[in-house]
Amino acid sequence: MGVTGPPGPVMDRDEADRALARLGAEHKAVEDSLLALQDHAGRRLLEGAALTGTTRERWAAAERTIALLWTYFDAYTDALRAAHEVRSRRRTPGSGELAELSGWLRAECVTVPAAPAPGGAAGAEPSGGADPEPDGAPPQFPPPGGMTPDGAEPDRAEPGGGGAVGGSGGPVERFTLDRLVTRINELYARSLDVVVTAEAVWSALPARIDLLAAELNRTRSLARSVGVRPGEHPAGDDLEAITEELTALRAQVISDPLAFWRRPAGSSAPGGGRPDTDRYDRAARALEDVRREIEAVLQVRQDSESRLLRLRDLLSRADRTLAEARTARVEVLSKIAATEVPVVSGPPTALHERLAMAAEYRRHAQWHRLSPLLEALEREAEDELLRARESLTAVTAPLAVRAELRGRLDAYRARVARHGLADDAFLGERYDAARRMLWSAPCDLRAAERAVLRYQRAASELLSTGGGA
Repeated sequence: MGVTGPPGPVMDRDEADRALARLGAEHKAVEDSLLALQDHAGRRLLEGAALTGTTRERWAAAERTIALLWTYFDAYTDALRAAHEVRSRRRTPGSGELAELSGWLRAECVTVPAAPAPGGAAGAEPSGGADPEPDGAPPQFPPPGGMTPDGAEPDRAEPGGGGAVGGSGGPVERFTLDRLVTRINELYARSLDVVVTAEAVWSALPARIDLLAAELNRTRSLARSVGVRPGEHPAGDDLEAITEELTALRAQVISDPLAFWRRPAGSSAPGGGRPDTDRYDRAARALEDVRREIEAVLQVRQDSESRLLRLRDLLSRADRTLAEARTARVEVLSKIAATEVPVVSGPPTALHERLAMAAEYRRHAQWHRLSPLLEALEREAEDELLRARESLTAVTAPLAVRAELRGRLDAYRARVARHGLADDAFLGERYDAARRMLWSAPCDLRAAERAVLRYQRAASELLSTGGGA
């Protein structure tokens, strides 16, 4: 291999010592990080899991990357050790040692297997200015003491021309020690992201799914106690669907946690983002809807007797009101002439039949059927009572008109009497005519109203001229 010098000027002793100290600190930090990754709980979980989908693909790539990280770290360790050996030859290094140190600390002295790009094959898109080589052999670092095994002076350009670490035949990259640390950090962040993301999903979602499943079991037991079962009630079918969804969701979260991770746009930090809980949230909302429906059915069981009694009372009042309206219609037809009286319907037979069905449901504890029936009956019974009252009002309207005319006639007669005009013959004649019409049967309301108006006008004229208003 040809003799080459370090890129740039040769370092002085202080520069070399500072570079060695910095690289030593970075070496310790890298070692601590790799050991922490090795012992990470998320890694142990991934190694023991039966993975599928996205997680299986990314974890397989991460395992290869982690193995490569240790290879890179070993190469970094060897190169740094070789640089320290050069520095330890003399307390005050000469120009030769400084040139050799500069080669180790500045030149591309480490050749390692090329790392796979994210989502790509090994050797794709090498970064950081490293020059890929087609192949290589294990690195050949200068031996301690600056001599080759045969006693000859080593080639001082050797730090810039090492071979590939870890086998031959694959693409390789060459790095300075600084760029190698940068590449290690990049690969470490990529691997750590897989580990911490999987652990975050496994720490969050399965426990929440299990809690929701426990709530589902309690709701299912409550549903069975009130007769809500699959195939018999929509809520029972919903519970089955939620059960299937939670079972499938938990299995998918366990086998493919990375599929349930939502990373914000622009985030590149390992573990940046949060678990995707959309499917869990939908299942939780569906269960809450079913639970409310079951509680409504349970409430029916607790207050069904009082509600049935109230329904019977409503229908009884409607029946009595309709009966009163039918009686009033007969009276109106016999006492009021030339008046159209609306027909009064019969009792609400259909409502009574459905009320009997509701009582039957209660006797057989069919609460899920009783609940919607009671709600419908309560609305319809209220409507039926209102209709009966409106029918009574419509039927008795002519009688109310006759009573109002009688009241007006008597009021004017009392007013005339207060003014001492009760014995007026003309007024007496008009009064008698109106009274005969209002107290005769059948009563012609239109003629009676005209007679009352005639009496009112005559009384008003007499009061204004004879006794004052």
